[in-house]
Amino acid sequence: MSSTRWLGLLGVAAGAAALGALAPRTGQQMSSGAERKATSGTSYEISHGSSLRPAVAAHIEAAHGFNHASAWLALSVLADSAMEHYRANFDNRAMFAPPLVAGLTLAAGLHGRADRREVSHDVRHAIYLGAALTGLAGTAFHAYNIGKRPGGFSAQNLMRAAPIGAPIALLLAGSLGATSELLRNEPAHDPRLFGMPAGKALALLASAGLIGTFGEAALLHFRGAYQHKAMYAPVTLPPLAASLLAGAALSASRPHWLARLGMRMTAALGWIGVCFHARGIARRQGGWRNWTQNLFAGPPLPAPPSFSALAIAGLAALDLLESEIPKERSHDARHPLSRL
Repeated sequence: MSSTRWLGLLGVAAGAAALGALAPRTGQQMSSGAERKATSGTSYEISHGSSLRPAVAAHIEAAHGFNHASAWLALSVLADSAMEHYRANFDNRAMFAPPLVAGLTLAAGLHGRADRREVSHDVRHAIYLGAALTGLAGTAFHAYNIGKRPGGFSAQNLMRAAPIGAPIALLLAGSLGATSELLRNEPAHDPRLFGMPAGKALALLASAGLIGTFGEAALLHFRGAYQHKAMYAPVTLPPLAASLLAGAALSASRPHWLARLGMRMTAALGWIGVCFHARGIARRQGGWRNWTQNLFAGPPLPAPPSFSALAIAGLAALDLLESEIPKERSHDARHPLSRL
């Protein structure tokens, strides 16, 4: 078996191990090592049988999931923007902003993932809003650079010029993080965002993010002429999973096992995509021995984890969405005419 195939197999195994190690714990309110118990009207968690601590509300668990997703997206943007802007020699000073802001967003996401308080953090919130604004500005810069090329917004320029979808990943990272901060300020019994139940709002946001990421992948894989059959996976599974997630948000039925399966498959797809991209780099002239050139000329390693990040957000949204369904049903039970 050739060395590139061995590398591909090892990469798939490493990606699966990473997915298992880094999968979010959202929604796992009770596990074999953690139980809850009520004492004097307060809910507590027994962690590994050693200590008592207040149980985390469902909407805070969802906020943790969105912090987690924001951190993964920020890490992807940090690596991708640093490499691509370094390749462009940082010709414009504004090109230093995306990796810097992405690094701050990554730190904010990691901090938020560990924060159990039911209140937003002003510094984190400011960082997330700054990331969203930086993503918007980056999208405008990239659109301007494409538009001023001969041919304007032609298919050729969209595929060869500054990627129009790349800054949107930073916009998404900031949006997911800022939404998690808004969610923390909501009451535990009936959290709402943007005028709708929080679970529904989070699911729709994650679904929209997946559709945007799918569009970028479709454009770049079209540029690669779909020379490998696996290149069809990122343009088929994510939009299907996004549709299932949106359907779960708009439906009152439960359980949403099909949407959950789609999110888990999409999360795995991101890590498997990293392995395929690593294999693509290994197949270039010089392989990984010539990494200083092939990392820039080959398929982008930091791109596929964006799917995993948004799938993590989708899973967190599903957990919160399903925790809200019993309340909606009990509300309907009190209003028999709503069944007509």
